[in-house]
Amino acid sequence: MKSTDQYFDGIAKKFATNIYGTTKGRLRHLLLVETLTQYLQSSRPLNVMDLGGGTGIMTKVLADAGHQVTLVDASEDVLVLAREYLAELPHVTIRQGSIQTETQIDQQDLIVCHAVLEWLAEPLEALSLIYKKMKPGSALSLTFFNRDAALFGNAIYGNFDYINRGMKVKNQVRLNPNNPLVPAEVISHAESLGFTVNAVTGIRCFHDYMRERQLTDAEFEALVALEKQYMNQAPYCWLGKYIHLMLEKPA
Repeated sequence: MKSTDQYFDGIAKKFATNIYGTTKGRLRHLLLVETLTQYLQSSRPLNVMDLGGGTGIMTKVLADAGHQVTLVDASEDVLVLAREYLAELPHVTIRQGSIQTETQIDQQDLIVCHAVLEWLAEPLEALSLIYKKMKPGSALSLTFFNRDAALFGNAIYGNFDYINRGMKVKNQVRLNPNNPLVPAEVISHAESLGFTVNAVTGIRCFHDYMRERQLTDAEFEALVALEKQYMNQAPYCWLGKYIHLMLEKPA
């Protein structure tokens, strides 16, 4: 485990509140569930690993769909919250680990790795390692923080000095990703490994560019509908604050 990989020991509750206790976190989750649903329909329970699954929000969705789910995360503090949240689910296994240390990736039908790579010192190396460990015919649901969208958003809000510094801050905030990723580079790397790219989806293509984000329930529902309508269509999908890739390792 590299010392510059970023995990959430000591700030687990703040992490949970900042990520999932906000409109943007709620929207991200809704859109990812929408994207994943078609891949969870199976005549038999799948073996699924939520790799870097945090507090278990997506793990619960996977388990509720009838699958056998293993939640792995490097932060023991985060896993304390996950164990509490998932306590009533019988088909969930929870353990501490990382992409580098996990030994059961090759036993899974589906790997879910959402918003993990951007916190790592060597994100593309981590993707290579996942591919190497996956069994032929299995799938990877991959989501990462979109550097192109981050640059576009900062330009809209006039943060030109920040952009000129390469979007680096002097004092790193622990809830800001270390390594936002350029979608074209991730897709190119995935294909070079041997992955088949089955789908590209933009997550939050509009929300993060809105001037007013304090939305009524009706406005939020209208935004969700708009996001769902355009999240698989260019050019809008490429503006998503997160990019979701559905990848398959050939059998």
